[in-house]
Amino acid sequence: MIRIAGFASLALLVATSAFAQQADQPLLTGKDAFGDWKADKPGVRRLIKPQDLQAPFVTESASNGPGVAERPEGANPVVLPGFTAELIASGIANPRVVRVAPNGDLFVANSKDDEIRVYRLGKGSAKPVQKAIFASNLSRPYGIAFYPPGDKPQWVYIANTDSVVRFAYRDGDLKASGEAETIVSDIPSGGHWTRDIAFSADGKTLYVSVGSRSNVAEGTGKEPRGGLDAWAKSMPPGAAWGREGGRADVLAFDADGKNGRIVATGLRNCSGMTVQPATGALWCVVNERDGLGDNVPFEYATSVKDGAFYGWPWYYIGANEDPRHKGARPDLAGSVTLPDVLMQAHSAPLNITFYDGGNFPAEYKGDAFVALHGSWNRGVRTGYKVVRLKFKDGKPTGEYQDFITGFVISNDSVWGRPVGVAVAKDGALILTEDANGTMWRITHADGPS
Repeated sequence: MIRIAGFASLALLVATSAFAQQADQPLLTGKDAFGDWKADKPGVRRLIKPQDLQAPFVTESASNGPGVAERPEGANPVVLPGFTAELIASGIANPRVVRVAPNGDLFVANSKDDEIRVYRLGKGSAKPVQKAIFASNLSRPYGIAFYPPGDKPQWVYIANTDSVVRFAYRDGDLKASGEAETIVSDIPSGGHWTRDIAFSADGKTLYVSVGSRSNVAEGTGKEPRGGLDAWAKSMPPGAAWGREGGRADVLAFDADGKNGRIVATGLRNCSGMTVQPATGALWCVVNERDGLGDNVPFEYATSVKDGAFYGWPWYYIGANEDPRHKGARPDLAGSVTLPDVLMQAHSAPLNITFYDGGNFPAEYKGDAFVALHGSWNRGVRTGYKVVRLKFKDGKPTGEYQDFITGFVISNDSVWGRPVGVAVAKDGALILTEDANGTMWRITHADGPS
């Protein structure tokens, strides 16, 4: 890591404090919505529509990975006036998904250490009163779900990169009492390795996301064995083959792992899933492909419709053909489902949660928060923040707003890369970031402690 000098740290804190004083901003649309980290601050609002999409290769494909710096002394995430960010923990090797148990415990996937950690916070506090390793010897764990949904789950399901396992669970367990039971085996591994999971509201369906192996199905060959026509007739729309077979999909199983099926295809990397409380709809946030330029294509959040095809690898954001697969699948051009909320290209959304807590102001109820990890494939970086997706009567407006920023230090370095978001039992928003391995509790001053 890069060590930031005291002067730079002070400058960062002064600048980010000034940003925090600005709440709601004018709605940015069209090209005006294509900003970068310097224009990001809590309250900035964006609305991106399909017609705003640029042609591919308007800019070169950048290679601009972030230099990870140590968190400057005293630096906190920057939030809107009235909100506070408090540090829960630091020095975690690779905190990714965070999920909240019915009793309020925070379950965190520490993926590179192959373990699930548990943090129990004091009432109205960010300070852990207990912490433990719930399970270890896993395989790059990521998604976490409690089953059955509700107040008294009997199992904790964990998505490894190549399987889904579960551990017996009783309310308040800090350590698994038994061995892992494999529920779904032989999930394709490698490539995009993150596997998220979620249960339907009635607990009857286990959803599993499997990202693509490659950027845009390079090396799969022009046609599957047996010919394209036969493949298209036997598989869901847009399904790829070869080493991409069974990938870029959302799968569904019974709770015991049986009766697997494909729900939706063409989702390059649905790295975060959740079920919307108001409607019961499954939602994904998706990392789109690289190599087409700074602003192409848009990342997105979307409800996942059964039988839908979202474009990858042949098309993106509707019937926009990827030039690297020109003419390969003209039969699919009219069958691409448009996503619900478009976000800036190369923001790298990793997780999503709907706000159903009681700590934030009432207007946040029913909105969603998305953690943007930031990507290497943009000339001037964007992402590295948490955004709020606006909903009205359970439906997305398409607008999103910067909610937490302050993780980027300069054009060359960042101290934080947001990954996991979850709503705590007391209504606080919990955030993980994996650059410095920290976890945060965000609360509002007017809410209950």
